[in-house]
Amino acid sequence: MKKFWMTAILLSLAIVLAACGSAEDENTEQATESSQEAFTIGVIPAQTEGEMEEAMDKLQAYLSEELDREVKLDVYPNYNGVVEAMNYDKIDMAYLGPLTFVIANANSNAQAIITSLVDGEPFYRSYIITHADNPWNSLEDLLENPKEIDFAFGDPNSTSGSLIPSIELKDRGVYESQQENDFNSVRNTSSHDATALSVLNKQVDAGAIDSAIYNQLVESGKIDGEQIKTIWESEELFQYPWAVRESIDEETVDKLQEAFLAIEDQVILDAFGASGFTEATTEDYESIRQAAIKEGIIEE
Repeated sequence: MKKFWMTAILLSLAIVLAACGSAEDENTEQATESSQEAFTIGVIPAQTEGEMEEAMDKLQAYLSEELDREVKLDVYPNYNGVVEAMNYDKIDMAYLGPLTFVIANANSNAQAIITSLVDGEPFYRSYIITHADNPWNSLEDLLENPKEIDFAFGDPNSTSGSLIPSIELKDRGVYESQQENDFNSVRNTSSHDATALSVLNKQVDAGAIDSAIYNQLVESGKIDGEQIKTIWESEELFQYPWAVRESIDEETVDKLQEAFLAIEDQVILDAFGASGFTEATTEDYESIRQAAIKEGIIEE
């Protein structure tokens, strides 16, 4: 009888230990799977999606190798879509315009870690451009008879295509909103290259655009620079940031910064109009934050 009970006890103990081991293995497997979840990146449509496709494929493959985990990178249809994805933790990292970044920072404490270099500098400007056939050589000339002018902004959430030029036009007393202004018409285009084409094809008299993207369009031959003239430019703006969710760990941030700083692939660089990348901080965008506060876009 004693032998029977001893056997039963040992058998029960073996079953318990086996169950514990199985649970531990399952937890370890789940932890491993969790650590290998794809790192997701959202990119604003700085240019048309087709123009960026090859570069995004290359960047996705490169970052997957450097981070030693799967990276999924998607170009979003509009600026606001990337901000919303960041706010709701649907993406881990985003390539944003300065304005969309300060909105994401205000809403979800996203943090800037990398930005582009253009000719070795992390700055760009907002331009107002017009067709070379037009008589205006300055913004003052353009605004002499604003009721005759059809004007184009870029995406409403664009820093250089909307925020900064709209503040300039407000300061000059000709613009309050798309509905309230002194122009013949005001429209928004979907992207900076769409604005350039609208001016080139004389669909509008003038438009606001990112200087780096405009220069890239001219250099690539997609826009004939002799047919366009710049009649106004803003002060220097800090380049578009790559920002991460607040919860992204420091080790991953370090790997991302090292990876971007080492990029030499010209296809990737050209997609962002960049000569390279450099580290950035949230504080670099304080002037844009103040402009967004001034316009009531975010609260102080």
